Amino acid sequence: MMDDDFQKRLLATFKVETKERLAALSSGLIALEKATEHEKRQEILEAVFREAHSMKGAARAVSMAGIESLSHALESVFAQCKRQEIVPSPALFDLLHRTTDTIETHLYSSGADDATAEKSGVRELILSLEKGVKGAPSPPAPPPAPPQPEYRDGPHPEKPAVAGTVRISAGKLDSLLHQAEEMLTAKISARQRAAELDEISAALASWEKEWKKVRPAVRRLRKVQQSPAGRLVTDSDAGQLGKLLAFFDWNHAAVKSLENRVHNLAKAAANDRHLLDGMVDALLGDLKEVLMLPCSTILEVLPKMVRDLGRDRGKEAELAVTGETVEIDKRVLEEMKDPLIHLVRNCIDHGIEKPEERKRRSKPACGRITVAVSLIGTSRIEMVVADDGAGMDTAMLADVAVQQGVITRDEASRMGNEESLELIFKSGVSTSPIITDLSGRGLGLAIVREKVEKLGGTVTVISEPLRGTTFRMVLPLTLSTYRGVLVSVGEQTFIVPSAGVERVARIGKESLKTAENRETVELDGVALSFVRLADLLQIPRKEGDRDDDGLIQLFLIGSGSSRIAFGVDGILGEQEVLVKSLGPQLPRVRNIAGATVLGTGKVATILHPGDLVKSAAKGAAIPAVALSRAEREEVPRKSVLIAEDSITARTLLKNILETAGYRTSTAVDGIDALTQLRTEQIDLVVSDVDMPRMNGFDLTARIRKSREIADLPVVLVTSLDSREDRERGIEAGANAYIVKSSFDQSNLLEVIRRLI
Repeated sequence: MMDDDFQKRLLATFKVETKERLAALSSGLIALEKATEHEKRQEILEAVFREAHSMKGAARAVSMAGIESLSHALESVFAQCKRQEIVPSPALFDLLHRTTDTIETHLYSSGADDATAEKSGVRELILSLEKGVKGAPSPPAPPPAPPQPEYRDGPHPEKPAVAGTVRISAGKLDSLLHQAEEMLTAKISARQRAAELDEISAALASWEKEWKKVRPAVRRLRKVQQSPAGRLVTDSDAGQLGKLLAFFDWNHAAVKSLENRVHNLAKAAANDRHLLDGMVDALLGDLKEVLMLPCSTILEVLPKMVRDLGRDRGKEAELAVTGETVEIDKRVLEEMKDPLIHLVRNCIDHGIEKPEERKRRSKPACGRITVAVSLIGTSRIEMVVADDGAGMDTAMLADVAVQQGVITRDEASRMGNEESLELIFKSGVSTSPIITDLSGRGLGLAIVREKVEKLGGTVTVISEPLRGTTFRMVLPLTLSTYRGVLVSVGEQTFIVPSAGVERVARIGKESLKTAENRETVELDGVALSFVRLADLLQIPRKEGDRDDDGLIQLFLIGSGSSRIAFGVDGILGEQEVLVKSLGPQLPRVRNIAGATVLGTGKVATILHPGDLVKSAAKGAAIPAVALSRAEREEVPRKSVLIAEDSITARTLLKNILETAGYRTSTAVDGIDALTQLRTEQIDLVVSDVDMPRMNGFDLTARIRKSREIADLPVVLVTSLDSREDRERGIEAGANAYIVKSSFDQSNLLEVIRRLI
């Protein structure tokens, strides 16, 4: 019988293995659905059949009955497909994907017995699979299929790592071992240098000892020198002088020997340094390679996501991925997974049109989403996410930004197309007609930019009406080291990541101007905002600064209209730096990205380019916390009407909203809600959809038709999560559609704060 520790280790290994097999199954199902050639379909079926078979055996080994049963059901379906007894239909593919999702959910459930399997709906799903297979059409008199090779368990191709584990090739480990062995040479050399330094120290101690012996003779002769002229030198004086002369002879030989030793030691140390440089660089490079993972580790989830979201939104889309084999620092990949997923979701939700709309615009009914990863030089990568959809309406973006208070109407009128596109990265700006669980809050792209800039990268967007949108992200290949520009401000040294610096320059004072009480500088005929880094970081300026020679030193960061020149006391050069975090106590400090130790042993702060631009743009803002607090006390509380027929749900919503500071009133259905809206001052309506007498859709439509309350925000909170229901909510005029299955009170409060 297995002990508990072994069982836990075995289960952990099983989870990692199953996660990989599920990813392979999902990718195989996507490929199978698209494959048209018989040979290709048979090849894919053989691959997914093997994955299901292996997963079944592994589940049996750890007593995961539910997963074993589902794997067996999948294996049976694939076997029938291989024998061409059935032709998979779209409905059957949906069921197969649902099965893999259920296995993944069951994988992380607390139990593994049959009762848990029953609770997870495993048996019902197996029955659905059997029913789906029976309902699938049979192929018309297929030719005899070639005999399938008997399946045998064997080695599987290397798959990407998950959940904190890394698969390392034997070649990489061999290289690391070789580099570690080479470090023994450096260890032996260091020991030898230490021994030589000990010998030099002993020689100096011997010199000190001899010096002490002749010190009395030196004092005696000094007295003779100070005695009256004509004093005779005694035999004793002559003896002391002889000792002193003998010491000088010995001293010359000793110092010469010491000089030779130090010279030889310096040469050996220089050779050791060159040798150690090569060893450390090679070892560090190989260690980086160990933690470099192929982009497929985060891209593999995208095809199924595109398929599922496309079907959910009534759209057709195919995903084209290139650069899956490009290897990137594991930490960069982990940070970029969520931004990539959001951008692809954005392509489906905002970019790709519905089939009928695309046909009307003379486009293929199926939209195309492209994700491409490529290397830029030796230290950076570029990630591109593009779609061939409707593109962005910059005028609408500007209007939404004005409505949300992000910019003023006057600023919007002066914005060009490129500047308007940059608004999508502002928090709160979204062109979605309704807030749903997928989009509409205006936070996603702001988080994407924040993630990219946190990594020391940049993100830009290009959009053409009716032709599509392209997001480009340039990122460092690795996080541990990168090149940085050293600048001095006062007595302090700072580092700005080179990837975020467009250029450094020295300009004459005459290029510095003042406009609207803010300093500007002219570079290449373009006027740019100028900010002294000392003022931004609240560091006292040195007396007279360092521009007394008539020159100002600066560096330029940002893109488009956000380019800002930062004045410093000195540009000290560029070098590779090792990034150190500030620790868990300071996870996020404005303007600061980390720290490093310079060659001198001095600690230097690494600045955050994105934060510098934001802080410079807000430089004129004055904190007014106390004032805003006082104002909030004077502003009357907003009123929310809750229309919900369930007393339990009504009480829950009422408690959540009143705890958050809102005044609430309740209605049991749409008719009751309309009656209260005619007599009470209401700022927002939260309504269920499925209610007696008048449902939430009809209530929303009646509100929109009313002249007095047509602009009243309406949030639908419902258990109806189909695409048709969401579209009906949009048509009725709802401002937000929140599904109860994904309900979160902070989610609801965030939506309400945005709307009122």
